[in-house]
Amino acid sequence: MHLLTPNNWIDYELIDCGNFEKLERFGNTITIRPEPQAIWNSTMDAKEWGGIAHLKFISKSSSAGEWNKLKPCNDRWNIEYLLFDTKINLRLSLTSFKHVGVFPEQAVNWEYIFDNLKNCKNPQPKFLNLFAYTGAASLAAKASGAEVTHVDSIKQVVTWANENMELSNLSNIRWVVEDALKFVKREVKRGKKYNGIILDPPAYGHGPNGEKWKLEDNIAEMMENVMQLLHEDEHFLILNAYSLGFSSLIIENLLKDKGGKNLETGELYLQATKGNKLPLGVFGRFKNF
Repeated sequence: MHLLTPNNWIDYELIDCGNFEKLERFGNTITIRPEPQAIWNSTMDAKEWGGIAHLKFISKSSSAGEWNKLKPCNDRWNIEYLLFDTKINLRLSLTSFKHVGVFPEQAVNWEYIFDNLKNCKNPQPKFLNLFAYTGAASLAAKASGAEVTHVDSIKQVVTWANENMELSNLSNIRWVVEDALKFVKREVKRGKKYNGIILDPPAYGHGPNGEKWKLEDNIAEMMENVMQLLHEDEHFLILNAYSLGFSSLIIENLLKDKGGKNLETGELYLQATKGNKLPLGVFGRFKNF
């Protein structure tokens, strides 16, 4: 099992974590957000956290809350990530779901995507991003020169991803607002093939027409269809799952038939500057080049 963490962030830092919260720096803005995996005690005390943080998210329910401003700061701001010799820019914003528009641990996947598409023999490789959120993985693929399809069920999030594309001086990503499973099934019927695919499905979700997604109920069917979309000669696939209690062995069982000896599974994590490693989901990936 592999443990992976990004090493090239400048505009992001996990400062500390513990007591079911995390203290993070996004650019020059420092936030305090809930983190259910951080069950240990933090290294710094609450007074130190409050003394440097600009914002703290206060949960009002299991799925929503509000931001408390501790210091003057903007509600929207930009950060960048240096992807080898290419910069991608991301607009961050305060949402009612505690998110700000980026999952920093995913940077390891952005580099994997960029590197593999760059080394693809196909001069115009095709890449599919499912449950694509604000599109950092799509930007990484586009920056490599690939033809990119970005699928998410929430129109506002796809609009956000389009803003990130423009901020990054990229263009011509194909935007699709649709239920991911419906889209994949349709692509299978059309005989479409992709050189690279990433999925980052939530534990629970809804499609634009009320379709229900539950990870443990739907992931097996999803993967059966996704496997049929991989290009026969050159392909790679990444599956992430951030769900408490979801084991990397589940990922292994879902991918092992297609991944074979090239399959890697493990956990993504962030290393706090002061303190512990914060686990942030399990992954599986394989490639055939």
